[in-house]
Amino acid sequence: MLLHHFGSRDELLLAIVEEVERRQTATLGDLPDDPADAVAAMWADLRRPELRTFERLFFECYARGAQGEAPFTRLVPGAVDGWLAQVDERAGGGTDPAMVRLGLAVTRGLLLDLVATGDEAGVDAAAARFIALLRRR
Repeated sequence: MLLHHFGSRDELLLAIVEEVERRQTATLGDLPDDPADAVAAMWADLRRPELRTFERLFFECYARGAQGEAPFTRLVPGAVDGWLAQVDERAGGGTDPAMVRLGLAVTRGLLLDLVATGDEAGVDAAAARFIALLRRR
């Protein structure tokens, strides 16, 4: 029944990824104003074990899109541009796009490391180090 509604397994997978992304961007308004505190709060949420399946699915779909495979190409570049725009809008404009992109890249890189290795302690230590760097900025 689900495949009939979505048209294909790939479309179903994309719908799941898009919904999870929508829910995650919706939480931006609840984050602290300080960038370091915001990254810390976002990391605390994203690193939860119950999200690992969705994160693996995101990376699978994103990689397929980056390779040019339809229908996954619709994730790219929106999975980056959408976050940059949402963060800028939440901040009322004037964000440093390079810093926002860096934060997104670090977070996604740490998530990829986490789902690939399961090394929670190591990944959390790296996240804490990044947050400390943001505090010094």
